[in-house]
Amino acid sequence: MKSIVITEHGAPEVLQVQERIDPRPGSGEVAIDVAAAGVNFADVMARVGLYPDAPKPPVVVGYEVAGIVSELGEGAQRFEVGDRVMAGTRFGGYSERVRAKVDDVVRLPEQMSFEEGAAVPVNYLTAYLGLMRFGALRAGERVLIHAAAGGVGIAATQIAKHHGAEVLGTASPQKHDAIRAIGVDHALDYTKPGWDKGLPKVDLVMDAVGGRSFRRSYELLRPGGRLVCFGASAVMSGERRNLVAAARAAVTMPRFNLIKQMSQSKSVIGLNMLTLWDEMGSLAPYLHAVEELIADGTIKPVVAKAFTFAQAPEAHRYLSERRNVGKVVLTP
Repeated sequence: MKSIVITEHGAPEVLQVQERIDPRPGSGEVAIDVAAAGVNFADVMARVGLYPDAPKPPVVVGYEVAGIVSELGEGAQRFEVGDRVMAGTRFGGYSERVRAKVDDVVRLPEQMSFEEGAAVPVNYLTAYLGLMRFGALRAGERVLIHAAAGGVGIAATQIAKHHGAEVLGTASPQKHDAIRAIGVDHALDYTKPGWDKGLPKVDLVMDAVGGRSFRRSYELLRPGGRLVCFGASAVMSGERRNLVAAARAAVTMPRFNLIKQMSQSKSVIGLNMLTLWDEMGSLAPYLHAVEELIADGTIKPVVAKAFTFAQAPEAHRYLSERRNVGKVVLTP
């Protein structure tokens, strides 16, 4: 089979298509012939060497796929060969064939394309966990979603609106019409100095930017507010690892004072999907919640662009330059 391999840390061109051995499903697993694989910012950080959870090169990354079940392992009778599915993959998703635990696999609705299916597992699970599980979102609350035009941003907007929230979303000006169409009530131009001045206080913030953004987000919380931190895109600068830029972002991260937090009655919550995945051993509890949101029409994946495996460097560049509105996917 063909896989996209991070051959070494560096610019997008270190991504190379190579032949690898087809994986065989073990007990409680299925093999999936991949029709589309999701691209996440964590993949970009792994490529440049700024993602500590990723194995060292040479490595195949990728956390989510959609495709067709091609082989069943022992005890995997919940599925049949030929089923259309989407799945979470603990790395390895950038391949023509993957194996996945049955608990990390759900059926892909007929009305949803493979590209749309590959946009669901990571983005919608992250948004659901951040808003509902940790953020305890309630109807009528005000939510600030950073990078509202990205995959998680769109997912969070759809889920927040479904639960009756007022949504503020940050994006560059050329994306404002798009995020309003998705459901953002107040589009904010984060490229404009002082964009956060005069904003009303919010109940919940979804922030994967990091650096100074965490401090700004915390200051925008009203008493009882929750800041969910689930990434640090600010550590990236350019196409290669830039330790100066990463250090600058790290230095500007706020150091939260617990006494002050108690006094202000504000919460700061860290969210790492891989850590939770390892702890729970399965994505099943939350995948089923996402299935329900698909069934009731809340989830409407937006695919920004699909790239072939051979175009993987262009896909990473497209994402890191923040040209996307929606999910970037790869197709074999």
